[in-house]
Amino acid sequence: MLAGTPVLLLREGTERAEGKDAQRENIRAARALAESIRSTLGPKGMDKMLVDSAGDVVITNDGATIVQEMEIQHPAAKMLAELAKSQDLECGDGTKTSVILAGELLHKAEELLEEHIHPTVITQGYRLAAQRAIEQLREVGRPVHRGDRDLLRRIAMTSMISKGVASYREQLADLAVGAVEAVLEEHEGRFTFDKRNVQIVRRTGGDISHSELLEGHILELEVAHSAMPRTVAPAHLALLAGAVEVRKTELSAEIRITAPDQMQSFLSEEERLVAEMVDSVRRTGANVLVAEKGIDDLAAEHFARAGIYAVRRAKRADLELLAKATGAEIVSRPEELRSSDLGTAARVEERHIGEDRLTFVTGCEGARSVSLLLRGGSEHVLAEVERSLVDALSTVGGAIEDGLVVTGAGAAAIELSLRLRDLAARIGGREQIAVERFADALEVIPSTLAENAGMSTLDALIELRRRHASGERDAGVDVLNARIADMREVAVEPIRVGRQAIQGATEAAAMILRIDDVIASRRAPGPASSAGPHAGAPG
Repeated sequence: MLAGTPVLLLREGTERAEGKDAQRENIRAARALAESIRSTLGPKGMDKMLVDSAGDVVITNDGATIVQEMEIQHPAAKMLAELAKSQDLECGDGTKTSVILAGELLHKAEELLEEHIHPTVITQGYRLAAQRAIEQLREVGRPVHRGDRDLLRRIAMTSMISKGVASYREQLADLAVGAVEAVLEEHEGRFTFDKRNVQIVRRTGGDISHSELLEGHILELEVAHSAMPRTVAPAHLALLAGAVEVRKTELSAEIRITAPDQMQSFLSEEERLVAEMVDSVRRTGANVLVAEKGIDDLAAEHFARAGIYAVRRAKRADLELLAKATGAEIVSRPEELRSSDLGTAARVEERHIGEDRLTFVTGCEGARSVSLLLRGGSEHVLAEVERSLVDALSTVGGAIEDGLVVTGAGAAAIELSLRLRDLAARIGGREQIAVERFADALEVIPSTLAENAGMSTLDALIELRRRHASGERDAGVDVLNARIADMREVAVEPIRVGRQAIQGATEAAAMILRIDDVIASRRAPGPASSAGPHAGAPG
């Protein structure tokens, strides 16, 4: 309003919230998402049923899946959804922790805003507290090595203990640790893990306990011809990026046949070309062929006569994983194939699982890629098993890469909270208040665990503070027995889970706090339709 005259800068109908109103609205939306996640934290956490607009149902306890399936509209809540996504990509675990912590940081910040402390002061204090918390996290961590299989199993089980498959966590932990150990790569004394080298195949039927780890690869394909052998042992594999069929010309062409003998000559020449391609494969000693593209029916018949197990239209990713598993080289054309390009496996066979026929390549010595075959009673169960295993793979691999783990069950959070309070007393200024509130926010993790277990949150926090103050830095919430206990041998997680949760939650909270103006512009109305009741009538 200038000199009594309204000035319109935005489209009519645009909604705008300024100052504390904008901050309150953003904090309220973000906290609403965090509160919806809180009840799922820990072994006694509840599950969520998510139904999309098409009626598809997802039942899960996984934080990343919950925020991904929710149709979130508010931009501030979307920031926490992105936080969960980045936490899942980086660590594979800790998504609920990061979202809940971000929500609590915003709750504490809202109290400071009511005390007229500027958002910039709050965000500066939060960032300082996060930096010191991460430094202290390394101090409370303890080393983990590749050969420490028992500790790695506990890490995997910790990531799955709150999932719906918790009763099978011991067996699934063995699968996860075995898969990680098989595909670890060492570079200059450091180990790296790439979960893309672990193939996961789901099939309904049987029980979760029937899931297995295979040193090799599973092709979700059957043999190209019914007369081909169903089992080959030992197997010598050829991997072909091209096709085994007569190539068509790239230009339009027309062949005129005017006599029966010309037709016969044409067919004979085509058969000769196909036979040469088959001979190129057979001469190398290959008894298994996996082709990315097609295999001509005539070629498939020739392969069957030669006793070669052939599979067509495999995915490029399957070829690459087979190459890592068997040591084979991928070639473009059959004519380029050499004996040195072949890979080896103890056995290649076709198995019937339910209504499907799958090709199993197993017994690959020194395989750099492995496969996990998951079994379960329904697709909902299998989806949850896969999510749990992916989390376990990521946490075990991350622990080996970082070489440090911390005690979970809220033990690390309480320890960091106490240390930050000591730090706050030495900082001074208004940032001291923000650091203290950051320390308070960290306690939301053990208090939520206690709440979901039916314990008194106040009593649990008092007992945790007392025991950590006396030097018991591994004391945490024993949810299964509803008590405070030493959780060093029970709940273990990679240091990167806590580090990423603190970093991500702090940055998300700081970004939301610094917003003091929200302008929501409505979509412009579309042009008026020219087709009216008199459209097309003569003028």
